[in-house]
Amino acid sequence: MNIAMLGWEFPPFISGGLGTACYGLTKALDARGHEVLFVLPRPVDRSKASHIRLLSPDAPPPAPDAQVQVGLAERLGNLGDGAALAAEILAEERAAALQSGLAHPVTGPFKRMRLVGVPAGFSSVYGDGGVVGTAGRRLLPTGSKNPDGTAIMLEVIDDDADELLSEAEALEGWWQQGDAMGDLGKEAANTPHIFGQGGPGIHYRGNLIAESERYARLVVALTRGQKIDVIHAHDWLTFPAGIALARAVNKPLVVHIHSTEFDRSGDNVNQRVYDLERRGMMAAVRVICVSELTRNICITRYGVPASKIDVVYNGIENEALQPHPEDGIKKTDKVVLFLGRITMQKGPEYFIAAAKLVLEKVPEAKFIIAGSGDMEARMIELAAEMHIGHRVLFTGFLRGKDVDRVYKMADCYVMPSVSEPFGIAPLEAMRHDVPTIISKQSGVSEVLTHVLKVDFWDVPEMANKIVAVLRYPPLSQTLREHGSVEVKRLTWDTSAEACEESYASAVKDHSGVGGFVPGSGR
Repeated sequence: MNIAMLGWEFPPFISGGLGTACYGLTKALDARGHEVLFVLPRPVDRSKASHIRLLSPDAPPPAPDAQVQVGLAERLGNLGDGAALAAEILAEERAAALQSGLAHPVTGPFKRMRLVGVPAGFSSVYGDGGVVGTAGRRLLPTGSKNPDGTAIMLEVIDDDADELLSEAEALEGWWQQGDAMGDLGKEAANTPHIFGQGGPGIHYRGNLIAESERYARLVVALTRGQKIDVIHAHDWLTFPAGIALARAVNKPLVVHIHSTEFDRSGDNVNQRVYDLERRGMMAAVRVICVSELTRNICITRYGVPASKIDVVYNGIENEALQPHPEDGIKKTDKVVLFLGRITMQKGPEYFIAAAKLVLEKVPEAKFIIAGSGDMEARMIELAAEMHIGHRVLFTGFLRGKDVDRVYKMADCYVMPSVSEPFGIAPLEAMRHDVPTIISKQSGVSEVLTHVLKVDFWDVPEMANKIVAVLRYPPLSQTLREHGSVEVKRLTWDTSAEACEESYASAVKDHSGVGGFVPGSGR
């Protein structure tokens, strides 16, 4: 099966569990014989994407479109005043497209061209191909500039571009009126954090709703001419793109709910984000939720029919781990770990409150808070106010081997989340043989047995469980041994198999007929 997967995170761009989930799931789907085309909104290092085809703004789309564009782009240096030569290039390009069979199966070969001015540097944002993400249109560099310094680009418009654009405008209202190319060029040039390399979380800054709209235009352009059987969109930022692409190629949309606005914001939801989430769920043929907890939220808060929801638990990679040195941690120290975003959703204040109580009974304990987020400064102040700042270490955002190393240091891992749709970090902790305590308000609590569970708000009980793990070796050893066995059955292959069932249902419901056999990769 050919899967167009839309995601906001993929290694090395990981701000939380979403990127980890996308990476693990795509590897498992690839191993099961599927072709995954993953579209990201920013340039990426493709070293970790050998198992999939990865599209992003720094490269033109694969064949068929690229072959036509390259031949056309080579002619643009001598554009001159543009009119006569543009007509000549257009005629040759249309003939070549028809002869080679490279015309898009829906919209046909290119029909019209015009010269437009966009900010200098715009073409470099999108790579040598100059691809622009909007329905049926793209820009190609001419190598020339206007007197005011703006770049002169050739806008290529496909046969049915106006019809496709009008449909999207009428049905969803996500596409900009007027000179979409010029608007998009200015936005891209003036908003480098959307497409550029950056630190953790930089791709979640700015106007996220506007960024999701730009991503929708990008997806439609980059995937033109690609073979797609089903579209798999992860979380709300990709839902506008998923809906637009599903309409453009007439294929079923499956949306994957890793987190909802109620998880992130409690009852103080952002109405626009909520509306986008609900629109995506309603437009999808199937909705995948990471837990029964999330499924119930989708039913009760968003009105999604229970019959179209599938629960697919996340997995973990069970590859062998190499030990890392434990410099900086004394043998007598008992290390309690919090690893995750330092936000309201993750409950860091309850962790620090529990740490205060634990230190009264286990004074040699140290508490590591690994992560970053909008509550980080407040948590540092809170630890100081409780006079335990010298026992609480803030590491900032960790990635790669540093994550493995901090797990190796830990005697106990705690996830005190207020609302956690699933929670991959406990699986990682158990894979590292770390005794684990998790919030009952988490999806992962539905599938784990050999962990200790506590209500996030019950700070005294949380502290008691931490003390029990640190003080009683038999309990700690039992959690280690049984936990490492339990987590081995929660693999991404199991998740991929469950996703296959959702794909099969989506294709059947969309077309009214079957045809895909789960497990066959076809």
